[in-house]
Amino acid sequence: MAEELDEGKLEHLLEHWIEHSESHSKSFNDWISKLDAAGFEEVAGHIRTAATKMDECTGHLKQAKDVVSK
Repeated sequence: MAEELDEGKLEHLLEHWIEHSESHSKSFNDWISKLDAAGFEEVAGHIRTAATKMDECTGHLKQAKDVVSK
């Protein structure tokens, strides 16, 4: 595996993961207000926590990409 992996491939993979992670976070945040309005406040709270953690994950992926891009 290590032989097949170079910086370009790794950077591409990280970009994909970042985009995917940001998409999930946006979707989570879009649903939070809908869940609150429908009376699912507790569920919305858990989704809010998931969105926060997804944003944290995205931050780590961006830091990893910065290391590769140096």
